[in-house]
Amino acid sequence: IYLAALLGNGLISTAVACDHRLHTPMYFFLLDLALLDLACISTTLPKAMANALWHTRAISYAGCAAQVFFFLFFLSAEYSILTIMSYDRYVAICKPLHYGTLLGSRACATMAAAAWGYGILNSLLHTANKISLPLCQGNAVDQFFCEIPHILKLSCSKSYLREVGLTVINALLFFGCFAFILFSYVQIFRAVLRIPSEQGRHKAFSTCLPHLAVVSLFVSTAMFAYLKPHSISSPSLDLVVSVLYSVVPPAVNPLIYSMRSQELKDALGKAFKPVA
Repeated sequence: IYLAALLGNGLISTAVACDHRLHTPMYFFLLDLALLDLACISTTLPKAMANALWHTRAISYAGCAAQVFFFLFFLSAEYSILTIMSYDRYVAICKPLHYGTLLGSRACATMAAAAWGYGILNSLLHTANKISLPLCQGNAVDQFFCEIPHILKLSCSKSYLREVGLTVINALLFFGCFAFILFSYVQIFRAVLRIPSEQGRHKAFSTCLPHLAVVSLFVSTAMFAYLKPHSISSPSLDLVVSVLYSVVPPAVNPLIYSMRSQELKDALGKAFKPVA
């Protein structure tokens, strides 16, 4: 899975960066998503694979703190980029005459910077609170990476309540973004249904529905992982849920966002075409 994620996101990044025809808002945000997917999955899986090879489960305290920081940073920024991408599709399909005005180069750069900035801020708040938590119930995180809910299980401090408050605020922001994504796609589907061409409707639905499915999987599993009560927690369930939101999306996003794009396929073919 990790190699598939590296290959898929690496190919998308190479194609978008090297082909000037793909220097458009849609592919600019797709490049951001590919880079964030690469970074997010590289924060957790390499350490897990190294531990498996060396038959250990150890990670240093500093390493765990760094993993929490970078994982939350890339995860938060990625979700913000997914929200922006739904807005990009909404403007492209529902307001095509205003596309150049609403999504100019400066607007795209500003939105991307805001997404990365939100990721850093959110990660700093959580990590600063995490490293101050005293652990009084052992130091074994029953997960393949340093996941926040499992760290909180080991804490016995009043800071736990502060972290729960941050998690609830994040959940509200996530639900707000997801509501915006759903609203965007509802408007998109309404516009698509008015397309007279059956082929045009099929192409639009085949592009938008997989996007919405991946976003829904990402949001539902992440929210379940962070907000589920301890009473329904189990090692196997926690592992499956964590894999679904932290490992699967970076591996399948390249397929979902590029397989329907003929421009991207042409760019990849041109980039790897043998020189005569």
